[in-house]
Amino acid sequence: MAPLHNRVNRNEMKERLYAETEPRTTFSFYRYFDIPDPKAFRDQLYEGLSALDVFGRVYVAKEGINGQASVPASKLESCRAFLYATPGLDGLRLNVAVDNDGKSFWVLKIKVRDKIVADGIDDPDFSVTQTGHYVDARRFNELAADPDTVLIDMRNHYEYEVGHFDGALEVPSDTFREQLPMAVDMLKGQEDKNIIMYCTGGIRCEKASAWMLHKGFRNVFHLEGGIIEYTNKARAWGLPNRFKGKNFVFDDRMGERISDDVIARCHQCGEPCDTHTNCANDGCHLLFIQCPRCAEAYKGCCSEACRDGELPEKPSLPHKSRKRRPNPGTKISI
Repeated sequence: MAPLHNRVNRNEMKERLYAETEPRTTFSFYRYFDIPDPKAFRDQLYEGLSALDVFGRVYVAKEGINGQASVPASKLESCRAFLYATPGLDGLRLNVAVDNDGKSFWVLKIKVRDKIVADGIDDPDFSVTQTGHYVDARRFNELAADPDTVLIDMRNHYEYEVGHFDGALEVPSDTFREQLPMAVDMLKGQEDKNIIMYCTGGIRCEKASAWMLHKGFRNVFHLEGGIIEYTNKARAWGLPNRFKGKNFVFDDRMGERISDDVIARCHQCGEPCDTHTNCANDGCHLLFIQCPRCAEAYKGCCSEACRDGELPEKPSLPHKSRKRRPNPGTKISI
């Protein structure tokens, strides 16, 4: 049996990725279903995906699976066949990336977690399988055009900041577990309205729709496949694109351009910009938005102190998302 974890130095793996000549396809996937033995399921996945030269980050829990990955383009269908042949994953939707240069991951990591999306829910009566109604891109546009529809973005603040659907409400937080009770409080008194929830690939808004139904909301919908599937389908079907800006993604790309609109601003000078970066100071790695001019002036750092080799006690940037985050491709969570 092949080793069930990576044994090659991270830097060497990244060098190998950029030396590849065959294009890669980046994709994401998830499914909520019961996995009695997550460790055994994890090992089976690692062995099969590793054999297909898949790179990425996959989480396995008793409630299901959540993954983002890239695969050599010639092996995409073999990868799909392997996943479909895995118990519980037949017909799994693979969300192919919008900006698909394939340079998103350089190592395969599959980890067992308590949940595939940390939600803070400890209510024994809650079931993630009792979800709202799926809507595809066409139905989403129809419902979103109704002024009585409430559109809820179930992503973190730093994701919403660079791109979101027209008219979507932000649940201002940097963690999904905080957003769930906030969403319920925000929508009190609107239990009978049509509520559409969306996120990057569908995993968070699906669970959120189940939570809203559990809390007494009656007409809850969630966008099938999230922003990624919406964009691909809207383009394929010739539909108007209601998403403005960039879709933040949790890999080395840090964003997919959905529309030409730049709706965010540099956190240092205030100029229009939607390029995320991690502070180049190894003791900081704050996630923030930085324009090319400030990147040069601050040498990729978030402040003069970080640029000069110091680490400020608190980030001083004028924006809500103040979390210190590691480099993309490591431990970024949703």
